[in-house]
Amino acid sequence: MASEGDIVERLWPLVEIHRGRRQAAVRFRPATWRPWLEPHGATQALELGALDTASTSGERLISRDDDLAAARQALSDDPEGLRDLFVAVMLWGAGTTNGRAPRYTSAALRDTRMPHVLEATRSAVRVGELTRAYTEFTLRGVRRSFFTKWLATVDDRDAECERALILDDRVFRSLNALGWSSREAAGTRRWSARYAAYTGAMHEWAGSLGVTAPWLEWLLFDLNGHVEAQ
Repeated sequence: MASEGDIVERLWPLVEIHRGRRQAAVRFRPATWRPWLEPHGATQALELGALDTASTSGERLISRDDDLAAARQALSDDPEGLRDLFVAVMLWGAGTTNGRAPRYTSAALRDTRMPHVLEATRSAVRVGELTRAYTEFTLRGVRRSFFTKWLATVDDRDAECERALILDDRVFRSLNALGWSSREAAGTRRWSARYAAYTGAMHEWAGSLGVTAPWLEWLLFDLNGHVEAQ
């Protein structure tokens, strides 16, 4: 596995090239999602974001930094509020490219464990117990790429904390291309420990590079394994 110094050295020119960029808002189609959400009374999130005026099919734009953060602040911490925030995360995470996400979201909404899982994982994240939060997230249809989006969204701790981050396949592809191994960093095959090792490493690298860890996570997502500076 590449050393921490080697990885920061490889990341530095990439950060410099992209430093001025910001993660764009994501489009979603309320009409596609509504039939899957209406049976659960969970359509409130379809009003989030702003109408995409360039769309002819009623698409809306939802952003991570603004809309999801605002939804976290506005929605209550009761089961219904957490459910609506979860749906918002799924909308943002899927956009218009993941056609299976509405079906998977519906499956999660049917899972009787949802109220407990959302409350328990939110509580674990807010006290910095990311390993426990990762372990306790178990809902039908929701895998790591999406439930780490939930963990990152509900983490409202101060910026200096090692806040939860998203770990999906595109981020993993970039980590692998950089020569970093979550298994070696964690010293175990357990995914919960590997996730905690990833968040810790990302915050350390971000501090060395003068950026935030969520921004660095987005950069690795955007690069999708293409980590050679052009």
